[in-house]
Amino acid sequence: MTENHPHITPIKVYLAVGISLLILTGVTVGVSFIDFGPYNVTIALIIASVKALLVAFFFMHLFWDNKIYLIVFAASLLFLTIFLTFAMFDTMNRGSIYEEKANPINPQAPIYQNK
Repeated sequence: MTENHPHITPIKVYLAVGISLLILTGVTVGVSFIDFGPYNVTIALIIASVKALLVAFFFMHLFWDNKIYLIVFAASLLFLTIFLTFAMFDTMNRGSIYEEKANPINPQAPIYQNK
C-alpha cells in the first residue's frame, strides 16, 4: 500500500490559476462577440474544457495525485468535448436538410425585427 504524503501548494499557484481562470472567462466573453459561424460553440467548449482542467488539476489536486486519475479525467473531458462538438455540428447543419427548420415559422416575430 502506498502512503499519502500531504503537499502544500504555494499561494502563487492558486493566484496564477485564479488569474488564468479570470482571463479565460474574459476570452470567453470576448469570443462571444465575434462571429465564427458554426464554430462559436466549439470555441466556447474548448475554452470551458481548459478551465475545467485547470480547476481539476490544481483546486482538486489531481496534478499531485496518482497520475492515472489525471489521465482518466483529462481523457474523459477531452472525449466529452469531442462528442459535444460533433453533436453541435449536426445540430447546426439540420437547416440544410430540413427546410422547415431552416426558416422561422413566423418571420415577423419580434425576435427577428432587429436583423
